[in-house]
Amino acid sequence: MRIVIAEDSAILRQGLVELLGLRGHEVAAAVKNADDLRTAVREHQPDVSIVDIRMPPTHTDEGLRAAIDLRAERPGCAILVFSQYVETNYAKQLLAGEAGAVGYLLKDRVAEVSDFLTALERVAAGETVLDPEVVRQLFATTGQTGPLAELTPREREILGLMAQGRSNSAIAAEAFLSAGSVEKYVTSIFGKLGLPPSDGHNRRVLAVLRYLDS
Repeated sequence: MRIVIAEDSAILRQGLVELLGLRGHEVAAAVKNADDLRTAVREHQPDVSIVDIRMPPTHTDEGLRAAIDLRAERPGCAILVFSQYVETNYAKQLLAGEAGAVGYLLKDRVAEVSDFLTALERVAAGETVLDPEVVRQLFATTGQTGPLAELTPREREILGLMAQGRSNSAIAAEAFLSAGSVEKYVTSIFGKLGLPPSDGHNRRVLAVLRYLDS
């Protein structure tokens, strides 16, 4: 893969360059601020970009806003947000839409290098990959009113796994359910939320995230 990295920490930025190079990937650019990220993505058209949230000059949300801008310019532009923080408002904007190819991982929660690389490959392939903590905080911001409040605790658990990008078979293994039971839960969830079920794995995840953004 051709990759662009936007990370203001010099040590982490160089570490990612070396790690990805050793795995046979090409790092087209490794930058330390959001403006350079925009320039690098437009110039190199990478397969995927790894983006930190807090970068110069204010160290607040520059990276995430740049990622949103880039995806608005080029729907489907693959972005993996890799940060210590969950920024729910901008995260919802980043995850909205139908393009897929987006991820959000928390640095402190990536236990294995292989997990990070797998997530990166999935995002580059057009999938949606979310850390469970990101999903939890997105759910928390919706409150307990509206259609979400109608879900049972088990349905909320299944919906959280769906939003992480899990397939029905993966959900069945995680929740110790049969495939048929998962299918029934999924059908019930979409019915209660007013979201049409779909055979498309990413479309299902994005429908859930669009609901969270509503």
